[in-house]
Amino acid sequence: MKRLQELTKEIMELTTLIEEKYPELYQHLDENPVTLGQTNDPDLTTKNFSDYLESLRTLLKQYIESNEINE
Repeated sequence: MKRLQELTKEIMELTTLIEEKYPELYQHLDENPVTLGQTNDPDLTTKNFSDYLESLRTLLKQYIESNEINE
């Protein structure tokens, strides 16, 4: 499993991409630290960040696919 620092970097890069290229999607992201969970267990935190990153990827992929169909 990736380290927390790597996951955080990937999340930042992906949210920046969404903000710049898909601002209409970005405004719907719920960037609240509570959504990632709060725990002192590094494995659980890493899993939460990993899950969140995957959910961002899925959201972006679905958004792009749905807009390609509508164009």
